[in-house]
Amino acid sequence: MSSSAPAPSHLAFVPFVSVENMMALVHRIGIDTFLRELADYLEADFKRWPEFDKTPRIAAHSAEGVIELMPTSDSSLYGFKYVNGHPKNMKEGLQTVTAFGMLADVSSGYPTLLSEMTILTALRTAATSAMAARHLAPANSRTMAIIGNGAQSEFQAIAFRELVGIRALRLYDIDRSASEKCARNLVGMGFDITICDTIEAAVEDADIITTVTADKQCATILTDNMVGAGVHINAVGGDCPGKTELHRDILLRSSIFVEYPSQTRIEGEIQQLPEDHPVIELWEVIAGKTAGRTGKSQITLFDSVGFAIEDFSALRYVRDKLEETGLFEKLDMVADPDDPRDLFGMLQRSKMAVAS
Repeated sequence: MSSSAPAPSHLAFVPFVSVENMMALVHRIGIDTFLRELADYLEADFKRWPEFDKTPRIAAHSAEGVIELMPTSDSSLYGFKYVNGHPKNMKEGLQTVTAFGMLADVSSGYPTLLSEMTILTALRTAATSAMAARHLAPANSRTMAIIGNGAQSEFQAIAFRELVGIRALRLYDIDRSASEKCARNLVGMGFDITICDTIEAAVEDADIITTVTADKQCATILTDNMVGAGVHINAVGGDCPGKTELHRDILLRSSIFVEYPSQTRIEGEIQQLPEDHPVIELWEVIAGKTAGRTGKSQITLFDSVGFAIEDFSALRYVRDKLEETGLFEKLDMVADPDDPRDLFGMLQRSKMAVAS
């Protein structure tokens, strides 16, 4: 018997995209191009929405936040994301949201990609919001209010600039330093930026209102009197039971578009409404099966909570960029003995190699 441990086969290695490499990948591609191309991947997968296995995310709630698993699969790839949401983390110097994700080959079950998804989730959330707005926002929208200027705000601004044409930003946060941070980060990126003292001032004359606050509570960030006819609302912050941003009366005036109804009715703004309240699935608009915006006075609301197919699209996009960029590491992650029946023998040979 050989005393050397078996060398890992190519099947043992899984491409891993670290935070460092994800940042390098974004800069190599360019954040503008990254968001545009990612939106194209999202649209392509939304158009084939019926092909995917779909289930509401699996959530473990606590008083401090939530930890979730978000799985989905088509006929060839399986994907999942681990993600948390802990609003209290910011006060402790921690991220509110952290995440990682994986793709696997359906035919063998072997993983084919492992990636950080804290940065990638921020990018895919912004790209999804802007992709939806391309179909739902008023034509020639140029001004967007962003209510809540935390970690997601800059990504939203850049995505809406690239995909929708937003040029003027009106920022509001209960912590003015957050708005100042956002404005500072976006200097030189082609925006006319106004930091506002009130939500009312921020939403005045805005074509699009993005709400992206973090507190885990049934909040009323927007009241009915703040929302005029013809506005598109991109509601991002409400994404778990007991966490909302909009007054119920706004919902009753709006055409509501959602990702996956059975998840959104639990987690989104529409948790405030009866279970039979009519909503429109966004994929049907993108696939051309139903209309999005139908009139100038219509209020459209994208009740965004995030769905696993969006993460699947983002992971697919990153995977497809790795060969040309080389921005990944190889993890020896899958035990792959020469004889699939002899996993124990592989372990024993490793012991002998260590001993020698």
